[in-house]
Amino acid sequence: MYWYTITPLDVLLFRDAKPFTPGERAWAGSVFPPNGHALAGAIRGLLGEKANFQLTGPFICRQEMLYLPRPLGFVGSVPLVPLDWDSQSNLRQALWNRQQPSPLVKPSGIKSEGEEEKNGDGFFRQYLPADVVGKYLDTGRMDKKDWAAEDESEVKPWKVETRPHNTMQEGTRQVKDADGYFVENAIRLLDGWSLAIGIDRLVETPATVQLGGEGHRAILQLCPPLSQQWEKLQELSKKNRETGGKSLAYLVTPGVFEYKRRDGQLMCRAWPWEWKLAHAVDGEPQGKVLVSVATEKPVPVSCRFRDEEKNSIPAPQVFAAPPGSVYYLEKPVGLFQDENSDKKVHVWRELGYSELLWISYKESK
Repeated sequence: MYWYTITPLDVLLFRDAKPFTPGERAWAGSVFPPNGHALAGAIRGLLGEKANFQLTGPFICRQEMLYLPRPLGFVGSVPLVPLDWDSQSNLRQALWNRQQPSPLVKPSGIKSEGEEEKNGDGFFRQYLPADVVGKYLDTGRMDKKDWAAEDESEVKPWKVETRPHNTMQEGTRQVKDADGYFVENAIRLLDGWSLAIGIDRLVETPATVQLGGEGHRAILQLCPPLSQQWEKLQELSKKNRETGGKSLAYLVTPGVFEYKRRDGQLMCRAWPWEWKLAHAVDGEPQGKVLVSVATEKPVPVSCRFRDEEKNSIPAPQVFAAPPGSVYYLEKPVGLFQDENSDKKVHVWRELGYSELLWISYKESK
């Protein structure tokens, strides 16, 4: 796997999966980081061919240091644990729906100082450098100092620029009544920050790629230090998975988990359909490993495909589990997407979605 940085020369536009027509909806939303479909399209545009390749990412990097999204299984710097795993919790007698993942609670052995609740105020990193993530994989823990942001850019390495667009009536100074005004959000990475992706083929760099809506340009540059950092994380993750026992699966890219119902409709949810709830009273006996989930609002994924006449048309919307989601399992279990050779299923992994890092569970002290 060869790792590259993508440094924008201007703002970037990655519109969300919502339909947009000026005059009908005046705001064009934008998502960031970009999804695997957008990145694969940019690389194929550079190669000038419809090439198939394995993509890993995207992530963020700064000064040749890989940054991953923070795990969502924390309140500030305090780790959360499933209620089923904390026998000393004073909430053990609480009633909850056994057909849903177990509630997450603060460990009974940790005393909160109150300031841990300030996670949303910018006191903690929202993106963690590879050395901190490596420590988390190796020890199963992170100290409060590991969360401390060196500057505001580690909380959010980009800013959103709102840009209005007007179309004037010919021969006048008035805006058109129909389709005459709309607003879109553009993304500008802060100085020193770039996107980072891994590809299983060597590309001659530096090279200019067109990325996102409007084809804004960015510089693709080979960056070997990122490869070394990712390989170290993969080694730690593999070791933890082979150890077995209670484990945490840390999702570092958007996770697309689809299920086709009998009526043919596809359903998405925040955790893999093959992972059954370990505590469910009924249900299939196999695959009952999932105890709890730490996640937040889904990420819309917009992509396109070609119809029978080779026309490019929008594909159905897909909603992915956000990167940083954490899954608590009784033992490590791989994804159906990794084990299935069906192109329609495995393509999500080829495009970098659903990348998991494994952590052996350690009881909090």
